[in-house]
Amino acid sequence: MEYIRRVSRFFLTRRMAMKVSRLVLVLAFAAPAATLGAIRASAASNLTLAPGLSFDDDTSPHFPIQGSNLPEGSITPGRATIIFFGTSNCWNTAREAERLVKLYPRYRDRVSFVVVDLHNIGPEQQELVTLYYRGYIPTIVAINSHGDVLYDQAGETSANRSDTANLQRLLDDTVH
Repeated sequence: MEYIRRVSRFFLTRRMAMKVSRLVLVLAFAAPAATLGAIRASAASNLTLAPGLSFDDDTSPHFPIQGSNLPEGSITPGRATIIFFGTSNCWNTAREAERLVKLYPRYRDRVSFVVVDLHNIGPEQQELVTLYYRGYIPTIVAINSHGDVLYDQAGETSANRSDTANLQRLLDDTVH
């Protein structure tokens, strides 16, 4: 994939290079599982909220989600995936993280959760940042088990902090 990306950048505009990279990723989903070893990694697990997290100001110095395998998480072919992009010191990220962590126990067996702290991007996550992150936080990307992007939007999924209905519908759509 690195060779294709280099050739794409040399001959095509950045926009076309992104399309070629996405096509390569989609084709990777269709490849036999044995050829996907480099793409597979553990999804984030044991997701919880960081202690002392503020939901109404930007003073929280820690990334709002804690858990296992956060920097290693990447897309697992054949499994629905939610990618969460955010940073510390962002109350919108904290509120959306709260919604995601609240729904996590209900979906953890059916959805891979990839959590990207944009201040500490893991090596396996760099390509995800290139492909899906648009420069605004929080951003959520929903990918179904066939590799189709169903949702790719920045901003909170609700104006009400405790409202998880929109995010729950998104997760339901992603697993079906």
